[in-house]
Amino acid sequence: MAKSLSEILEEKFVQCRDLDVPLADRLQAFATEVRRMGPHFAEAVDGLVGRLLDSGAGTAAPKIGEPMPPFLLPDDQGRLVGLEDLLEQGPVAIAFHRGYWCPYCRINIHALARAEEQVGMEHRHIAAIVPDRQRYAAWLKTDAQVPFPILADIDNGYAMSLGLAIWVGDEMKDMMTSSGWDPAVSQGTDNWVLPIPATFVVDSEGIITSRFVDPDYRMRMAIDDMIAALRSAE
Repeated sequence: MAKSLSEILEEKFVQCRDLDVPLADRLQAFATEVRRMGPHFAEAVDGLVGRLLDSGAGTAAPKIGEPMPPFLLPDDQGRLVGLEDLLEQGPVAIAFHRGYWCPYCRINIHALARAEEQVGMEHRHIAAIVPDRQRYAAWLKTDAQVPFPILADIDNGYAMSLGLAIWVGDEMKDMMTSSGWDPAVSQGTDNWVLPIPATFVVDSEGIITSRFVDPDYRMRMAIDDMIAALRSAE
């Protein structure tokens, strides 16, 4: 029996996730496979990214030197976690992801899990935020063997307050569902709003010392840059 597109994409995801290369190269490898298998999909993503950049999407997000706005979000076990709780353990990198279904996010969070192993003993940590419901956040944590909290930002409320929430549009909605990627399942809503992937490194006083915000979800903060920022934060 011929494999479905979603099955093929899952195989390519695993191959790219496990490459022994920097995160950017793993993400690019998967993007190349998507472009090869579905050039129209890749062109639609390019168009969406171009429109987001032209509209200044993400530019209003908190800047370096500003305080990270507080939050109180449930983790994958349903326990409420606030920014202050995370900072009690030292500086933290807060990474927004589009959801458990997103292969780019899964590649990224797999790399973040390995990074936590490097900095955790130094009282520097990572936390992820997704718009998924609890059981999907828990699945993502188990799948990538994540040692840090994955927090559920239901309806993208926190992301929206930071200027990070976008509507993907009808064209991308149709293409994503045909590829087996349907955020409505894990979010529990059919509004097709997703966060722009972003990472904020926050020092113990709650001040942002480094940030990465890019409307192109195929791009993420380099792991080495994040680790360096965490280690330099006080």
